[in-house]
Amino acid sequence: MKIGIIGATGKSGSKISAEALIRGHEVVPLVRNAAKLPDNEDIFYIEKDLYDLTYKDIENLDVVVDAFNAPVGKEELHQTSLDYIVSLVQGHETPRLIVVGGAGSLYVDDAMTTQLMDTPNFPEEAKPTAFNMGKALDRLKLVEDTNWTYISPSAFFNFKGSRTGKYQVGQDQLLTNSKGESEVSYADFALALVDEIENQQFINQRITICSE
Repeated sequence: MKIGIIGATGKSGSKISAEALIRGHEVVPLVRNAAKLPDNEDIFYIEKDLYDLTYKDIENLDVVVDAFNAPVGKEELHQTSLDYIVSLVQGHETPRLIVVGGAGSLYVDDAMTTQLMDTPNFPEEAKPTAFNMGKALDRLKLVEDTNWTYISPSAFFNFKGSRTGKYQVGQDQLLTNSKGESEVSYADFALALVDEIENQQFINQRITICSE
């Protein structure tokens, strides 16, 4: 498949790019600064600000992965950026939209009344991102004529964690592993995301990934 990745040089985007490439997919980075790409002279990329992208830029892609991460102090961009990306793909069969989401909007109780970001130990500094990502997801759920999947990590998104090749999948509730911990490595998250690209099991749904 031909996979465009918004934010391909970031933590999530770089891991997803690497996973897709080793699986034989063609990766097209959609980046603001191509100088940050490794060996950028050997790959095709699109160097544009996210808000300058047009449908023509992405019409030949099978999938667009939104791995955009808003800077501190501009967390509202999580809402406006996803709205803009949706406006590009809405009404078109391709590309399919895969969103790298947040864990803060996952529910921690069976009745699904309390979200992780509303629990006492949730870090204060992470609340603006969690709030805006949650609002972006709420709006995405209302969109019609768009093929999307929103993928949330676990509470602890571990960049240094290894690629174990194993993970579990849930939907709107926070998962824990065999140790009672809600954790997933970036590498296993990327593995699960590319699996979903290939298998197309959760169309127009949110899922969450946790280690086993």
